[in-house]
Amino acid sequence: MKYSIGIDIGGTTIGTGIVNQNGDLIQQVIVDSDTTDRERMFDSVVHAVETLLSHSSIPFEQVYSIGAGVPGKIDHKNGIAVFQNNLPWQNFPFVERLQEVFPNKEIVIDNDVYMAAYAEWKAANLTDETFVYVTISTGISCSIISAGEFFRGAGFSGELGLIPVYTPHGDEEVGRLEQHASGQAIEKYGRQLMDDSSLTAKKVFEKYYDGDKKASELMSHITISIAHGLYAIVSLIDPHKIVIGGSVAAKNRILLHLVEEKLADLLIDEQKHILSNLEISTHDNNQGIIGAGLRAFDKEN
Repeated sequence: MKYSIGIDIGGTTIGTGIVNQNGDLIQQVIVDSDTTDRERMFDSVVHAVETLLSHSSIPFEQVYSIGAGVPGKIDHKNGIAVFQNNLPWQNFPFVERLQEVFPNKEIVIDNDVYMAAYAEWKAANLTDETFVYVTISTGISCSIISAGEFFRGAGFSGELGLIPVYTPHGDEEVGRLEQHASGQAIEKYGRQLMDDSSLTAKKVFEKYYDGDKKASELMSHITISIAHGLYAIVSLIDPHKIVIGGSVAAKNRILLHLVEEKLADLLIDEQKHILSNLEISTHDNNQGIIGAGLRAFDKEN
C-alpha cells in the first residue's frame, strides 16, 4: 500500500494527514498557522508535516508524495501560490521550497477547494459526468470537474461567492452570495437581527434549533441566497451531481433540506434531477486533506 501526505492550509490552522490510495485518512494533525510573514507561514507548514510524521506509524519511506491545498489563486503547473488574501504569500514558490525540505517526494499544489472537490469526486465514483463541489464556510466557493478534468477557466474559476444573488436581508436586495450566506454573514446578520454582539454563527444555528423566530427568519433568508447560487450553477452547466461541504454545511446538515426546498421552487422540470443528486459531504470536513493526498497520487490531474 502506498501513502501520501495531504495538507489543507488555511489562515487559522493547517491540517495534515496520512492518506492511502483508497482515500482513507490514517492519521492527522492540526497546528496553528503563523501568518506574520511568508517565511513563518511556510515554517508552520513544515512544522505541521514534521509533527504528523513524528506521530505517525507509517514510515516516511512509505510516503510516496505530498499534496497541498492552498486558498486563493494557484499556478498548479509551476507549483506557485500566486495570491491569497488571508496568507502572506504572493508568487510564493511553494513546491520548490517544500521540495528542499522533503527531497525525493512528488509534491503537488492546488487551490484548497479544488483539492476538497477531488476527494468528493473520487468518493462519488464518477467518470464522464459533470460534478460540482460547493464549500460553505467562512467564505463560499466551488469547483467543477467534468469528465475527470477540472474546469479552470483563465485560472480563477469557481468563485461562486462573488456572484450576485437575491438577498432578502441586509442593505440591498441584490448582493454577492458570500456577503449574505457565508459563515461570516450568518454571524454579522445574526448580531444585527438579534441585537447581540456576542453571537457566532454556531450560536445562531443553536437558536434556530431551539425554535427562535428571528433565527428562523435569518435561516430562511440565507438558504434563499444559497438556493439562488446553486440555481445559477444548475442553469449554466446542468451538473449530474452537487456535493456541499465546508464547516457551516458539515456541522449543520439541516441546511441541505432547507436549501432543497428553496431550490425546488426555482427549478423547471428538466432541471429537477439535481434534487436527488444534491448531497452534504460525509467526509467530516476532512475532504481538503484527503483530496490533497489523493491528488498527490494522481499528479497529472
